[in-house]
Parts: sequence; structure tokens; C-alpha cells
Amino acid sequence: MEIGVTSFVETKPDIETGIVMSHAQRLREVVEEIVLADQVGLDVFGIGEHHREDYAASSPAIVLSAAASLTKRIRLTSAVTVLSSADPVRVFQDFAMLDGISNGRAEIIAGRGSFVESFPLFGYGLHDYDELFNENIELLMKIRSSEKVTWKGGHRPAIHNLGVYPRPVQSSLPIWIGSGGTQSSAVRAGLLGLPLMLAIIGGNPMNFAPLVELYKKAAARAGHDVSQLQVGSHSIGFVAEDTERAADIFFPSTQYGMNKLGKERGWSYYDRSSYDAARSFDGALYVGDPETVAQKIIHLRKHVGITRFMMYVPLSTMPHEQVLRAIELLGTEVAPRVREEIAKWEAEKE
Repeated sequence: MEIGVTSFVETKPDIETGIVMSHAQRLREVVEEIVLADQVGLDVFGIGEHHREDYAASSPAIVLSAAASLTKRIRLTSAVTVLSSADPVRVFQDFAMLDGISNGRAEIIAGRGSFVESFPLFGYGLHDYDELFNENIELLMKIRSSEKVTWKGGHRPAIHNLGVYPRPVQSSLPIWIGSGGTQSSAVRAGLLGLPLMLAIIGGNPMNFAPLVELYKKAAARAGHDVSQLQVGSHSIGFVAEDTERAADIFFPSTQYGMNKLGKERGWSYYDRSSYDAARSFDGALYVGDPETVAQKIIHLRKHVGITRFMMYVPLSTMPHEQVLRAIELLGTEVAPRVREEIAKWEAEKE
């Protein structure tokens, strides 16, 4: 069971002062967060790609490369790379370089993107949303498997027996499929035999169990070894020494972020009752003391089949010291509990 952190490197206004920190400051902060995550024994850190004023990381590979030489063992991944509006050749090159700098710790989580700002920015039409992703994941996988590439699609210029360099340290650079929870994404990942990362950010996480089964059935149908497949969860959360303290600290920024995004997407108003319901044992928020958070992650592993849990923290802007403390507790208190319990459970099953 792998435990890690996801960040979108947000720069929304401070809840108390209204001050918006610079993109540069937030980028420097997130590098510190990655270094700490490595020091406290977490397995993976993911950076999301966005092209908006309130997010600082338009290129995950650059942020992760800044942390690569400062870390020793933590895996470094995008979360996600918006592959539909990206050049797969360039994506592969960027992450192959990250793989070299980190000595084999780079990964890619490729998604279609729940934000669409990158499409007009890079000259793509939303009417090609799915077709672009299907073509680009095909090309990305082909580049991964072969140094010399010949390929032709409908949106990108053809490639005729050209080499793509540098090559990564890993013999097969890990590529995950990121999904918001649609059946089509789960089936696509299964048919391709790629790991699946699910954004479990609302409702009851147990509702994702049928989706994981659908993913595994698609993989088996395509001839892939289901026992080797990984399934991850990207879930919002925060850890503090005491559950009520964690809840009180994390609520203001979470409410602000949810309602800001909710206005754009037509969601209902997010209040404290919504928040408290979501942080219950059956909810999708992983907020509390180390034992509370650990038990929720263990439940997710046992009943949904999640093999990698990534806590998205912070949501909106929080004091850097609070974020660092949450990462420290996730690594030193939550992760050991989860790993020990899951190891016992696996041994009992055998």
C-alpha cells in the first residue's frame, strides 16, 4: 500500500487576510513540501497541471525536477498531465529527463482534464476532447515502448522512424490513467493495461468498488495480468493531532475552494454540514487525527481495492506550516498504521 500527496499548487486568497501569494512563492513552498514528504517516508508526490490564475504549476515536470535532486526515494508524478492538449513527444521527453535527474523515480498520470483552459491556449477544440486523448495516449505508449517511432494520427503531424530522446532510466516509464470516475475511463485503462488513478472527492468512496471491478474485467478481457494492476485514489484530506482541530483548521479554505469551483460548475452551496458529512467514516474527506485517517484509508483498501492513496492537501490556500505538519503526520503516523494493518490483512488472506 503506497501513501502519498497530491498538490495543485493553488494560489487562492488567504481566508483571513485576502492576500494572494505570488506564483513564485507557492512554487518554492511546494518544493519544500515534496522534500519533507520524502524525509518522512511517503511513497509518492503528484503535481497537477493547470493553466489558471489561481494555480501556479502549468508544467508538473519542471516543479518535480526542482525537487528531484533534493530527494532520495519518493516517486514523482504528474497528477494529472492534461494529455489531450499536450504533445506526447514533449511529455515523454520532459518526464524522461525527470527520470534521469531523479534516477528512476518519475511517473506520468495522464488525463483528459477536468479544467479546459489548456485547449484554447494551445489551439485545440473541445469537440475533439476524447479523440485527442485516445490518439495521444496511443502515441505516448508507443514512444515508451520504442526508441524509434513511426506513427500517424488525425491531429498531430506524422512521425516517420524518428528517435525520441532522452530515454528514461526506468525500462518502462510508468503511465497511469487519471479518471474522475467515468466507466469509459476505467474501461480504457483496463484495456490498455495501465494503472488507474481515481479522483474520489465526493459521495461514498465505496461506490467506486464496481468501477474498479469494471476496470479489472476490461483488463482481463484484453489479456493483461490483473494481479499486477494498481488502482489509486486522489482524495482531499488533512491530518492534525486531534480530529476536531483538524476539522476546524481545514474547513475555511475547503469551503472557499469548493464554493469558488461550485459557482463555475453549478454545485450547491458548500457549508459546514456538507463538510462534516463528507468527513464522516463513509464520506470522501480524509480529515482527522492519524488514527481516524488511517482507518478510513484501510477501509478503502479492503473494500474498493485501492493500492495507492494520495492525499490532496491543501485545498485552496493554507498557512505553509499547517500543510507541512499535515504531511509530516501523514508520513510518520498515518502511513505506518496503514502499512502494518494492510500487511497483516494480506498475510491472513494467504
